[in-house]
Amino acid sequence: MKDYQERIHVWGRIWGILALGMFILFPLAVSIYYRAWPRGIELLKGLLGVAPIFWTVGAIEAFTFAPMLGAGGSYLGFVTGNLTNLKVPCALNAMEGARVKPGSEEGEVVSTISIAVSSIVTTGIIILGVLLLAQVQPILESKALAPAFANILPALFGALAVVFVSKNWKIALTPLLVMLALFIAVPSLANSVSILVPVGAAIALGAARLLYKKGLLG
Repeated sequence: MKDYQERIHVWGRIWGILALGMFILFPLAVSIYYRAWPRGIELLKGLLGVAPIFWTVGAIEAFTFAPMLGAGGSYLGFVTGNLTNLKVPCALNAMEGARVKPGSEEGEVVSTISIAVSSIVTTGIIILGVLLLAQVQPILESKALAPAFANILPALFGALAVVFVSKNWKIALTPLLVMLALFIAVPSLANSVSILVPVGAAIALGAARLLYKKGLLG
């Protein structure tokens, strides 16, 4: 397992650097091809508006998701993206189905495989969507399916919540009530899911520690 971990870190760093390079090279290639370069001050203003948020969310997600996904799952998940909406729920559901604990050696393997399969399936669906866009666009834009697309995220996390809340409702109750009160008080926060999911995780950890110290966890 030690040799596996070392290899994972080596290849994870390599692919992470390559992915970062590709992210930078695409806008660079577009700018070179079209001979359109952003002005320094305008680029700085744009970065100041979004970069601090992404840096903060990225750091929080790394500390929140890495212990759950393991090294292999974390590297693969962060390179392929969409962790909160897809990769993390997929990995947690797979570990639950396999009856392994997050952070264990078994959990590491299951997490990595599930995220890899999820990435392959997602890529395949995107390819089919691009090829068949003209044919399926009228169906996807129909009024009958509009409510379904508007509730994909609540349905996804609702299904996972039934499983994990039932395992220990005492821990789940505190972040559930806090987030419920927060969203009722400030409905606009519904657009900040990426930030609030790690915040909810931190609240759950704090509640779990408090309940443990008081001897209320069975």
